[in-house]
Amino acid sequence: MNSKLKIAILTFSFVLLAYTGNLMYSRFQAQEFWGYWPILLWGSFWAFIVFASESRFSKHPKKWKLLGLSSLTGILLSLGFPPIPLTSLMFVAFVPLLIVEKEISNFRNDTSKWEVFKYSYHAFVIWNILSTYWVTNTAFVAAFLAIFINSIFMAIVFVLFHQVGKKLNRKMKWAALIAFWIMFEYIHLRWELLWPWSTLGNSFAEFPSWVQWYSFTGVFGGTLWILLSNVLFYKVISLYYFQKIPITFKRLINPLVLVVVPIVASLVMYYQYKEQGAKEVEVAVVQPNFEPHYQKFSLPPAEQFRRFMKLSQESVSENTDYLLWPETSLGSINIGAFDRDSDILAIRQFLENNPKTKLVTGVGAYKILKDGERNTPAIRTQVNLNTGDTTYWEAYNAAIQIENGVDEIPVYKKSMLVPGAEFLPYRKVFFWLEDFVNQLGGTMAGYGAQEDRGVFTSKEGISVAPVICYESIFGEYMTGYIRNGAQAIFIVTNDGWWDNTAGHKQHLKFASLRAIEARRPIARSANTGISAFINQRGDIRNTTKYDEAITIKDKILLNDALTFYVRWGDLIGRIAIFLSILLLLNAFVKSRVTEKG
Repeated sequence: MNSKLKIAILTFSFVLLAYTGNLMYSRFQAQEFWGYWPILLWGSFWAFIVFASESRFSKHPKKWKLLGLSSLTGILLSLGFPPIPLTSLMFVAFVPLLIVEKEISNFRNDTSKWEVFKYSYHAFVIWNILSTYWVTNTAFVAAFLAIFINSIFMAIVFVLFHQVGKKLNRKMKWAALIAFWIMFEYIHLRWELLWPWSTLGNSFAEFPSWVQWYSFTGVFGGTLWILLSNVLFYKVISLYYFQKIPITFKRLINPLVLVVVPIVASLVMYYQYKEQGAKEVEVAVVQPNFEPHYQKFSLPPAEQFRRFMKLSQESVSENTDYLLWPETSLGSINIGAFDRDSDILAIRQFLENNPKTKLVTGVGAYKILKDGERNTPAIRTQVNLNTGDTTYWEAYNAAIQIENGVDEIPVYKKSMLVPGAEFLPYRKVFFWLEDFVNQLGGTMAGYGAQEDRGVFTSKEGISVAPVICYESIFGEYMTGYIRNGAQAIFIVTNDGWWDNTAGHKQHLKFASLRAIEARRPIARSANTGISAFINQRGDIRNTTKYDEAITIKDKILLNDALTFYVRWGDLIGRIAIFLSILLLLNAFVKSRVTEKG
C-alpha cells in the first residue's frame, strides 16, 4: 500500500476514534445513551489496528485483496442478520472467506494457519461490530468481550477447518467445515462463556415463514442450510475466480435448488398450518417504560408501582385471564415472606376485584438461607455490625404468579444467566478477582438459579412458561418448559438497556423462532423495547413502540401438542459433535501415517 494512503487512513481512523470516544464520554457524563455511535467507535478502533499492523498482518502477496474479501464476508454476514431484511445474503456470505482460505492454501507456507486465523478473525470482528455494537450501551467491557473474544472463537473454528481439511479429501473437508461450525454453536449455547446471539440459524428470525420446519430441526437446521448453501455457491464462484470458468445457470442449479426448496416447503407449512389447541385465553401485557440505566433503579418504587397499577386497571376486564408485567417489575421481594410484602398485598386486593385474572411478573428477589441450604455457589453473606451475626442469603432474577384464591405464590428463578452481568464465568478459576469485584460493589456469587424449567399452573389447570429475558434465545433450553407442561410462553424482559438500536429488535424476532420450535403462542412484556404477541407460526403482532408506556391485549390459543424438536432437541448439534470427533480422528490418523511414511 502507498505509504501516504496508509498514513491518511491511519490519521482518519485515529481522529474518528478520538472524536467518537470523546463524544461517548461526554454523553456518559450527561447520562445519555450512545445509540449507534459504538459502530464508529469500534469500527475506527479496528481499522486503526489493522492498518497500523499491516506490515506484519500477512506475508501473502495478495494480502490487500484477501483483506478486502474477508471484509466482504463480515459485511455480508451483518447485512444478512436481523433486523436488516437481506437474509438471503447469508447463503453466500462465507464465499469470500472460503476463497481467502483457498488462496492461503495455494500459497503453501508454514504459517498458513496463522494467516487463516488473521483473515477470518478480521471478517468475524466486522460481523460482530456491525451486528452487536449495541451491547456497548449496556456495558463497555461486555461489548469488547462480545465482539473481540467471540470473534476469536469463530476464527478458531475456521482455522480448525483449514488445518484438518489438509488431511481430508474435498468432500470430507466441507463436511468438516459444517460439523465444526455447528459443534461450536452447540457448545456456545452451553458453556459459561456463552454468547450465542450470532448463531447463524437466528438470521431467519427476520422471515419466520421461511423456517417453519424449525419445529423439527431448531435453529441448527438454519445453520446447516446456510453452510451447505455457501459450500455449493463457493464451488461455482471459485471456478470463475481461480479458473475463469463462466458462471452459468446450469452450474447454479444445485445451490439455487438448495435455497429455494426449503423456502417453498416452509411456505407450504406456513399457509397450511392451523393453530392447535381447544382453549383460548385473554392476556393483557403492560409496558411501563422505565429507562433502566438512569431511571428505573433511581425512581421511588412506590411511584413505579403506581404506574403499573394504573396501566393494569386500564387494561384488565372481566374476560382477562392473565396480566403480564415485565422483568424485575417488583424489587427486594423476600420469597420467604410474601404475605408481609405491601406490593403483593396491594396486588392481591386488585385481583379480588378481578377474580379471573392471574398476574405473572418478573421480580428482583432474595431468600434468607437456613443451615441446610448453605451449599449453594451463589451464596452471599451480610454481617450485622452490632451483633456480629452473619446472614447467609441468595439473590434471584425471578418470576412469580399471583392468583386470586390461591395462597401459595410459585417462584421461578432465572437459570440461564448473562455472563458478567449476572454471574462470573468460571469463578473458581478467577477467584483472585474477588477483592476487586467487591470493591466495585459487585459480588462473585452472582444470582441463584434452579435446575429444572418450572412452569406456573393455575387452579383451572392452565400452565405457562415464565421465561426471563436472555433465556428466550436458547431453543433446547426452552423445550424444558414445554416438556414440563407449558401450554403458552410468557416472556418478561427489560430491553431498554440497549437504547433504540438493533438489540431489542433482534431479541423480539428471535422469540418468533421459539414459537415455531415449540408451536406455542407467546406473550411478551418488555419494560421498554417491544412488547408483543406471537402466534404458533411465529407471526409477531400487536407490537408496541419503543419508549412508550402502554398496555396491549390479545387472545392466545393454548397448545398441548409436542413437536419433534421439543421431543428431541438439538439433534443436529449432537450429530455434528459426533461427526467432528470422527473427522478429527481421521485427520489425526492420516497425519501420523504421513509422518511415518
